[in-house]
This record gives sequence, structure tokens and C-alpha cells, in this order.
Amino acid sequence: MAKTIPMIITNNDILVKDKESDEFKSFSMPSLNPSPNIPFYHEFAEKIAEDQYYFKEFMKKLYGKKLNKYILAIIVPDDTSKLESIFINEFFVNSGACKAVAQLPMALALSKTQSRYISVSKSSRNVILEYVRNNETVVKKLYDIHTCDPKKVMSDAKVIHIDVEYNSVPVFVNNFNMNMDEYVDMGRMITPKEFMQKISAVDVEKI
Repeated sequence: MAKTIPMIITNNDILVKDKESDEFKSFSMPSLNPSPNIPFYHEFAEKIAEDQYYFKEFMKKLYGKKLNKYILAIIVPDDTSKLESIFINEFFVNSGACKAVAQLPMALALSKTQSRYISVSKSSRNVILEYVRNNETVVKKLYDIHTCDPKKVMSDAKVIHIDVEYNSVPVFVNNFNMNMDEYVDMGRMITPKEFMQKISAVDVEKI
């Protein structure tokens, strides 16, 4: 049976759980020149074969040479587009560093005990407000990171869905990237440590 390797695509790099230490180790390409408001991994498209090679070598150091028995459980930012999602899957599955890949947006990893909740997060380009029900995103709203008014996000959160208007629904503020100070009073703050603990136990069968 294939084993799972938790992996997180952050705003700046890629974090992979180390087999030995259970800590997350960072993978990044030093030659990248990311553009404003564009996820850094878009740069991988310019030198796909080279970047895939370096990623595979990185994975060998963490998991040895027999990488084809592992599945990468890739946690992606909440504003990842369908096209970006396809690129991410293709890049990693064709790197030779795994048997297969599975993807999960950050918002869906915040709680496995709450059947309904609101998630607020911030990527390198957007603030993302989501209503999650039964492990699925029901409603998602994106706000430009440069013009977003936190008061507007907080107001929208109260009426994002009829479930929220007539029921008490918890709000989780995803502070994984340490950039959510303006939303500290909006709900329960999820720290980077807590988020990585949740990801460490991610189940590929439920992605």
C-alpha cells in the first residue's frame, strides 16, 4: 500500500515532511525570479526538467531512492486555480519523486471535527473567504490583497451563505503564512505549528 508524504505549497516555498524527524523541510529553487501577484512555482514552467530533477534529488535525501511507493498529499493555497492545480499535479507526478499525487486546499484541512465552518486565509495575491460544509467548499470569495478591506471581509463572512445567517458557524483564521494580523478578532487563529500538525496526519483517502 502506498504511503503518504504531506507537502505544503506556501506563498514562498514548498515544505515536505521529513521521514526521519517528522519536521517539514523547505525546498526552493535559488534561481527563481517570481513576479508580483504570481505564485512562485509558475517559474518552474521555464525549466521544468531541471526543476523536477532538483526536486527528485531533494526527495531522495528525505525518503531514499524508492520514491515510487509514495503519494504526495499536496496542500495548496485556497486561491489555486484549476489550471494551476493541473500544472502542480503534472509537475510533481512527472518528476519521478512519487507514485501519484493528491491535492487539498488549505481551507479543507483546517478542521476534521467541524461539519461547517468559515475559513479566512491570505495568499500572495488574494484574501480568501470560504464557507466549508462536510469537507467541501460551498462558497468562495476572493479579494485583491492590495485593496482588500478587512471590515468588508468580516461583514461578508456573516452573510456568505444562508447556513451562516441562521446558524452559529465557527470562523477559522488561517495564519500559516503569518500575515493575518488584521483578522485576529474575526475567529479562532490557526497557528503555523497547529496547521502543520493537522497536515502531518492528512489521509490521502479523504482528499
